[in-house]
Amino acid sequence: MPATPRHPVALAFGGLLSLAAAMGIGRFVYTPILPFMTAGLSMPPDDAGLIASANFLGYLAGALAGASRSLPGNPRMWFLGGLIASALTSAAMALTTALPLFLLIRFASGVASAFALVFSTSLILERLTAAGRGGLSALHFAGVGCGIAFSAVLVALLAHLGADWRMLWLASGAATLCFLLVAAVLVPAGPVSVPGPAPVQTSPAAPQSSPFGSASRIRLILAYGLFGFGYVITATFINTIARADPALQSTEAYVWLTVGLSAAPSVYVWNRIALRLGTRKGFALACILEAAGVALTAITAAPALFLIGAALLGATFVGITALGLMEARREVSGDGPAAVRQMLAVLTASFGVGQMAGPWVAGQMHHLTGSFTASSLAAAAALVVAAALVVR
Repeated sequence: MPATPRHPVALAFGGLLSLAAAMGIGRFVYTPILPFMTAGLSMPPDDAGLIASANFLGYLAGALAGASRSLPGNPRMWFLGGLIASALTSAAMALTTALPLFLLIRFASGVASAFALVFSTSLILERLTAAGRGGLSALHFAGVGCGIAFSAVLVALLAHLGADWRMLWLASGAATLCFLLVAAVLVPAGPVSVPGPAPVQTSPAAPQSSPFGSASRIRLILAYGLFGFGYVITATFINTIARADPALQSTEAYVWLTVGLSAAPSVYVWNRIALRLGTRKGFALACILEAAGVALTAITAAPALFLIGAALLGATFVGITALGLMEARREVSGDGPAAVRQMLAVLTASFGVGQMAGPWVAGQMHHLTGSFTASSLAAAAALVVAAALVVR
């Protein structure tokens, strides 16, 4: 029996909840929980960075696997399965204190988050486009920021009530399950239109070009990897930085909330900016603003400036992600669908390498210097280089 069609706004809101659960909670809740884990387990920063890198390695593996056309089933099955796995892996973090198990669990969580993102986005954007409401994609992508804001409130509230790091992970898993149940209702089963074969060609198709076929594409790929490195150190350790500095401890309960609230409308805002300036100039401007935010969180001891830095991070990192993917599609759109998929896969790989390197480098530099200042400033510099590469 066919499922009852959903209003496009309900579909987009279901997508928002999916990304809030998979990304805002499943992938990024580690940031506000990390200071409690560090205190409860006497965990050194280099171990904390390694755990974060394992999650990003899992995300990269999941994103590349999700791009495969050989996976059986349909997108709804995969994104709901990804959300279930995300909930279970979050809860599983509370059941061990062994570093190897933390690494394995967070790797699996990264795979789950990527599957939920890739398949919920492909399914929901396909249905929104078919309904003539593609503009509602901004509501779908707002889920990342909304989930970050929710996780910040959840962790701060439970910590205020005396919960330890184990309870914080269990609560995160429970929240993901709740979001899953609502998303499953708002994004019903039903016939999923699978992209059909390309229109019949009367002449042989042109050879597919390589993502590395032009200097412009290579610069975009390198810039996207530098962006992955540039945002992730602050996005992983910003709560830890706040707790470590007595002058900034008053911001710990609010800093991740600030990131989330700033991220929620950012895709819509940066899409509008890109329409005026062009995608590459918009990407570069966002990188410069993010570099300023990252540098602020590294060098200031003023709570207000620290929160401004957090707001700049939140207002840019999801937007840069979207602009980079948009520009990649534009670069190879004339080369056929296979070229687009290949370019997006290469871009995802570059981003993933940057993400994995960031927390590990930060942990090692903290071990040498005793703070995250040097690694954060290196991240800010990487963002400036990314901006220069893109607009050259």
